Amino acid sequence: MRYSYPCRVEPDGDGWSVSFPDVPEAAMSARSRAEALDLAEEALVGALAGYVEARWTLPPPGAPGPGQVMVDVSPLVAAKLALYSVMQRQRITKVELARRLGVSDTTVHRIVDPEHRSHIDQVERALRAVGRTLVVDDRAIIESGLDDASRVATAR
Repeated sequence: MRYSYPCRVEPDGDGWSVSFPDVPEAAMSARSRAEALDLAEEALVGALAGYVEARWTLPPPGAPGPGQVMVDVSPLVAAKLALYSVMQRQRITKVELARRLGVSDTTVHRIVDPEHRSHIDQVERALRAVGRTLVVDDRAIIESGLDDASRVATAR
């Protein structure tokens, strides 16, 4: 799955607000539109990390509506979200993944946590342990008044 979500960026009083139709918990405001867009990924990752912590199913990203901007998470975060989703679908616990990898439960907790800075090779190894692989693709920067680099990381 591609972890790229549509967001609304709208004037809000003296500033700008960002909201995600598919992830209502990811909302924030900033002084300028540029600042709001810079902080949008952080808000999105924080909300998706909350889904992981609560053991909720991650919401699939919808198609962008008129005037919406797509916000991508980093490849590392996308890989962690993919790992979490696969573990949920296959009903693999962190304890079971730790056993398969020969590491501690704490290590697995960090590997799955989108807000923890892990090494991508750890996440790739964990994906292989659940029968998946990581594919990274790059896209051209879309010119729409801002530079919106599209990063894609999916587990196949």
